[in-house]
Amino acid sequence: MCPSPILDGHCRGYVIPIGGAEEKINNPDILKKFVELCGGKEANIVIIPTASKLEDTGERYEKIFAELGAGYTYSLPISKRTDAKNEDLLQHLEEATGIFITGGNQLRLSTILGGTPVAQAIRKQNAKGTHIAGTSAGAAIISQHMIIGGSTGIVPTEDGVNLAPGLGLNNQLVIDQHFNQRNRLSRLLTAVSYNPFLIGIGLDEDTAAFINEDNVFEVVGSGSITVIDPSDCDHSSMAEASRGDAITIVNVKLHILSSGSHFDINNKIAHLN
Repeated sequence: MCPSPILDGHCRGYVIPIGGAEEKINNPDILKKFVELCGGKEANIVIIPTASKLEDTGERYEKIFAELGAGYTYSLPISKRTDAKNEDLLQHLEEATGIFITGGNQLRLSTILGGTPVAQAIRKQNAKGTHIAGTSAGAAIISQHMIIGGSTGIVPTEDGVNLAPGLGLNNQLVIDQHFNQRNRLSRLLTAVSYNPFLIGIGLDEDTAAFINEDNVFEVVGSGSITVIDPSDCDHSSMAEASRGDAITIVNVKLHILSSGSHFDINNKIAHLN
């Protein structure tokens, strides 16, 4: 699944995966930057709290974005697939300058939103210039291949990751979140070893990748982003591995990027602060 094609006269909006647990009160740099990108006082931010089972998640983010200066905030009450076909809710998406997907359960997102008019609208709006951010589960679903579970640790294994289809807002990345806090290097390496076309990015908590229209991202937040670049990979043993085997993957680049650093996804080049 490729991102929706850009329409004439438009620039693609930012795509912003966040590693979860983003700071909301003291130094909320990520959320503040998102509001500013979306237009500040003119921002119209729509929240999709579908991944969360907590009833107040959407309302809480409405309040947070309003306190950060957004002109208008609205949480879409989507808890089942029929909600994702509601014309009134689709109208809110069409008017949004920013869309924010909250954390929770990745499979709630994919099973409720996958293939619905809401999912299609998110993709089309991004191609028209609307900025899309997602935190935790909302970050994972941004990519074409979404990580929904897997092993902890360092060594990749044949059964070390579980994947499901995502929104495909970027089809060159596979994204993991709560990365260092939950020791998830092994499952990201496993995902990359399935197909070394993909670049793996592991987002620490309170850390985001602001991916611009040129497919270059800036690191924002208090942690780091781990980038696994397999473009020069000489070998992956995934095809020969038996159930549970450790995987051999040869000649893979690893970058650790802190706030202010940049990474050019198309050209696979890291830029320092």
